Amino acid sequence: MSAQAEAPPTHLGRPTVVLLAIVCGAAVANIYYAQPLLPVVAQAFGVAEGTAGYLVTASQIGYAVALALLVPAGDILERRRLVSTLLLVSGVLLLGAAAAPSFGVLLAAVAVVAVTSAVAQIVVPMAASLASDESRGSVVGSVMSGLLVGILLARTVAGFVAEIGGWRLVFVLAAVVMVVLAGGVRLALPRVPVAAAAGYPTLLRSVLTIVREDSLVRRRMVLGGVGFGCFTILWTALSFLLAAPPYSYGTGVIGLFGLAGLAGALAAIWAGRFADRGHGRRVVTIGLGLLLVSWGLLALGGSALVPLIAGIVVLDLAQQLLQISHQHAIYRRRPDARSRVTSAFLVSAFIGGALASALTSALYATVGWPGVCALGAVVALVGIATWALELWRPSPAEPVG
Repeated sequence: MSAQAEAPPTHLGRPTVVLLAIVCGAAVANIYYAQPLLPVVAQAFGVAEGTAGYLVTASQIGYAVALALLVPAGDILERRRLVSTLLLVSGVLLLGAAAAPSFGVLLAAVAVVAVTSAVAQIVVPMAASLASDESRGSVVGSVMSGLLVGILLARTVAGFVAEIGGWRLVFVLAAVVMVVLAGGVRLALPRVPVAAAAGYPTLLRSVLTIVREDSLVRRRMVLGGVGFGCFTILWTALSFLLAAPPYSYGTGVIGLFGLAGLAGALAAIWAGRFADRGHGRRVVTIGLGLLLVSWGLLALGGSALVPLIAGIVVLDLAQQLLQISHQHAIYRRRPDARSRVTSAFLVSAFIGGALASALTSALYATVGWPGVCALGAVVALVGIATWALELWRPSPAEPVG
């Protein structure tokens, strides 16, 4: 595969970084709007709440498919055009979800919307390619903070909009946002030269080659699955917990709980700057410790609001620390293949998320919230064991930070 030069690193202006962050947040929000709506969607279509939870699973599977097959194309296609096109297609698909006549149709529409919403993960390596070496962690952290805000505010916005105009209106408004952003990207962002000259089949094979040959990428893939698995376990089960006694909240209040995780948005920026200074490993250690602590707090939150909110804050904070540190490490490791390593890393993360959401839906239906928290703690311990192995036997070629 012959490589071409990417766009020369530059100082990205604040308005450009903000636009990239908004695009990431708005795109990824599309796969989270359904989470606080699960109880009302179940009621609207006459299905069990556990069945409604498979909307989350469908989103994660669709997103993982796109990460594997679509995101690598960011290395061989002009990214500005690719991003604006995918945003426009997302808008059309969201209108289809809003008009779904049955739960099966909604399930399919949500899965396909998730495919195009992976545009967020084309924007992140694009931002990394445009940024200078000295500011790359900070830029990626800022863009990823927008992504986190989108994930969290998606629940809040969806809850309030559903209270006012029903769950279908949520998808209509999301479609409008996608169309507007498609135009904004086309007008405001610079063209980004492709990173590699290769055919699509060769490109996909090269992703597998990178995973096979690079131990750092493989370990960060496992850790990505752990972090996102814990994140998905929480947000899949939380709406069911809050809709039932002793809380018995409506969709509007349930959506507000997304705000509890906004501390992670600030953590993303901080983690990026810390990684720029060579302290990425320390951030991962802190993040994994917080991830385990969060499940202890959440276990107490089954009937107590304060530890529940504290657990949400700590878990979202931990996930952002981990996500930024992992992506900074793999971008520095493979500057010639940022879209492809993003694909490999996030496929692993979203496979973890899809498995976690499916297990969580089944587990909550049988043993309730305590079983969900036990599952989360076990997943966190898997991450800690994986990281301990990396600290004990690091590869000589790996960066220290």
